Amino acid sequence: MPRFNFRRFRTVGTPNSPNLLFITANRLGDAVLSSGVLAHFMETQPGLRVTVACGPLPAPLFADLPGLERIIEIVKDKDRGRFDHWIDLWRGLPRHRWDTVIDLRSSLFTWTVLAGKRYAPRFQKLREHRVEELGRLFEIAPPPDPRLFVSKDRQARMDRLVDSRPILAVGPTANWGGKQWPADRFAETVRRLIAPGGILAGARVAVFGADHEREAALPVLAASRDPLDLIGSADLLNVFALLRRCSLFVGNDSGLMHMAAAADIPTLGLFGPSAEWRYRPWGARTAVVRTKESLEELTSAPDYDYRSHRSLMLSLTVDDVVEAAEELWRKSGRN
Repeated sequence: MPRFNFRRFRTVGTPNSPNLLFITANRLGDAVLSSGVLAHFMETQPGLRVTVACGPLPAPLFADLPGLERIIEIVKDKDRGRFDHWIDLWRGLPRHRWDTVIDLRSSLFTWTVLAGKRYAPRFQKLREHRVEELGRLFEIAPPPDPRLFVSKDRQARMDRLVDSRPILAVGPTANWGGKQWPADRFAETVRRLIAPGGILAGARVAVFGADHEREAALPVLAASRDPLDLIGSADLLNVFALLRRCSLFVGNDSGLMHMAAAADIPTLGLFGPSAEWRYRPWGARTAVVRTKESLEELTSAPDYDYRSHRSLMLSLTVDDVVEAAEELWRKSGRN
């Protein structure tokens, strides 16, 4: 039996409006960074009817998309055939001609459906940010800023969960232990930023992460008297709506970091064994602080083992992160 999750939505267009099939990533961060391409096509083709196909993790991010007809989750299963997830997708799509197909996974699937225009770009390994790469490939200038859509009702519901106090958002986890700055250092950073005289004196602390990451985030939760515990929040679009209410985000290189940057709040990304030139948070109010070692130095060390989950962020100090946060705060025009 096919293994896909299918959700249908009411569209704002008409049956004669142009339609678009948008195929994007399994990974959260890549899906967020690709959202600017979709927004560009929606802006240049008013009334566009959109079907999104992506991995299960980022799928909720598209739920409030204007003109959305359906979201199809592409579920890969190691116990099934190599191409079975594409067969599932093909079965889940309506049998009609697409005006436009955008396939950011550059798969052969794009050629199995009827389409007027097809975009399945071949990505080159150039030293450029992912957003810059997408802008170049789609000839969009300036490069398309990531953009996620939130309904007024959803935003209002999330707004009611917080008060007028400033909120420091913290993302202390990552999908790989090597990219994860020690939790006790996050906790000390939080204490210094919200202490009297800190840039966010008296702020609440919102701690984000997946449910299975709770233990790693406990020291950060303990660093505030009245934390917003958002570990394991099920709906990522709710999380995004809450991020829009935050004053500053500090966190590891992760999909959550890219969501914070897309929310247009000052976003500080912590980097070590990953490439900031490729995946730094995108936007005018973002900054990066990295380990004293370069990516190349970390990954070429004799004891480097990608299978290990030991942190490779240990040369990054609390002083480094606090100073970077303070500098970003000043540059963002915050008092």
